[in-house]
Amino acid sequence: LAESENQKTSAKESAIHKSFWTPSAAHAVEDTPYPLLIIQSTYFVAGRTNVWSIILTIMALNKLAIDNVDLEGKRVIIRVDFNVPMKDGKITNPQRIVESLPTIKYALEKGARSLILMSHLGRPEGQKNMKYSLRPVAEELSKLLNKNVQFLPDCVGEEVEAACKACTPSSVILLENLRFHIEEEGKGVNEAGEKIKASKEQIEKFQKSLTSLADVYVNDAFGTAHRAHSSMVGVQLSVRCSGFLLKKELQFFAKALENPERPFLAILGGAKVADKIQLIKNLLDKVNEMIIGGGMAFTFLKQLHGMNIGNSLFDEEGAKIVKELMEKAKKNGVKIHLPVDIVTGDKFDEKAAVGSATVQAGIPDGWMGLDVGPVTRKLFSEAIDRAKTIVWNGPPGVFEWDNFAAGTKAMMDSVVKATEKGATTIIGGGDTATCCAKFKTEHKVSHVSTGGGASLELLEGKILPGVAALSGV
Repeated sequence: LAESENQKTSAKESAIHKSFWTPSAAHAVEDTPYPLLIIQSTYFVAGRTNVWSIILTIMALNKLAIDNVDLEGKRVIIRVDFNVPMKDGKITNPQRIVESLPTIKYALEKGARSLILMSHLGRPEGQKNMKYSLRPVAEELSKLLNKNVQFLPDCVGEEVEAACKACTPSSVILLENLRFHIEEEGKGVNEAGEKIKASKEQIEKFQKSLTSLADVYVNDAFGTAHRAHSSMVGVQLSVRCSGFLLKKELQFFAKALENPERPFLAILGGAKVADKIQLIKNLLDKVNEMIIGGGMAFTFLKQLHGMNIGNSLFDEEGAKIVKELMEKAKKNGVKIHLPVDIVTGDKFDEKAAVGSATVQAGIPDGWMGLDVGPVTRKLFSEAIDRAKTIVWNGPPGVFEWDNFAAGTKAMMDSVVKATEKGATTIIGGGDTATCCAKFKTEHKVSHVSTGGGASLELLEGKILPGVAALSGV
């Protein structure tokens, strides 16, 4: 690997770090006959160039894709990600359903005998909680396809197997929530709310039933690709390929991270520093600037400046490594941007009284930071305006509530302007994707990822079990 032409480092700064993949990832590909790259994050720092971005390219290019598979007359089971946000039984953001349409339509156009779609929704923990039923998704999908979608009230068992076997040509079936069974995740709770685990025999029976439903397996669930769940790694068909969404996500992240145009800016939000330690560490070896907002900003501000943060979120565990992260940023020449003024509320509520605070004055006891203030918005906007590549994961405030949405709206406007000027802008899924939906900017940025956790693990440099389990080319 050659040192980047536009960056120079001393021999002391060049290092190689290898860490082999986790047991969960190993479980994902247990007994698979395909050769795999068994490295979690081979790490090479030379001009801050990382091998993990190259691993993304290998993952994207060395796996069988749906456009290289004969589907005519075949029963095709597609693991989609229909884990959409719901309110009062209605879908508030159908993006994940819409993103699955190219794969579904392609399979129908190529003569698939039937399509069996399977997904999870929420966290029912192995219990049949109708709050998490996929029935509303079947209705939405029918409208989008302009085609009847048959909804089955379960995802495994004799009745499901018989229904899938007897389906009419070109039919589309949506199975009920996979996570109504503990065998999907391997764990859950019983009716008394006690934690339980599925036995090996239960899991094998569950996976065998899913496998019996089709001839070809397609994984298009990027949002769950980081989970070694039964529907991701346990469907033992001879042909296991990626759908267009999964393929696109991998290729896009690989392209953006392998050789980003600089300055490269990361925007990070979220509540806990501890949850994003590996992400921050990895990105500090890639980016030129980093904005830290959201709840975890208060942990940084308290540790670094002794700020009184009132009732704002504070991460005791994450606080222990704040100085270490700042030292790494300084060593790598990464400019860190933290809020300098705050929009506050007297409680965590949409109708909370609204106040303001600065880092110097602090937040009064009984109040909490819920958004960034106008001075911070301007500082963040200037950093965004400089950037040529932007990865954004996590909003700076509680954007769902109008009184605390101004910071996120200003940031979104700046990212859209940067995109218009030619910057590559990646929205890292989860809440940030919901921001795009709220402000109607999905088509005004370069890429909106459908996977929050999966995109995080890619940015952390990890192999995704759901991808590792696919057939090689």
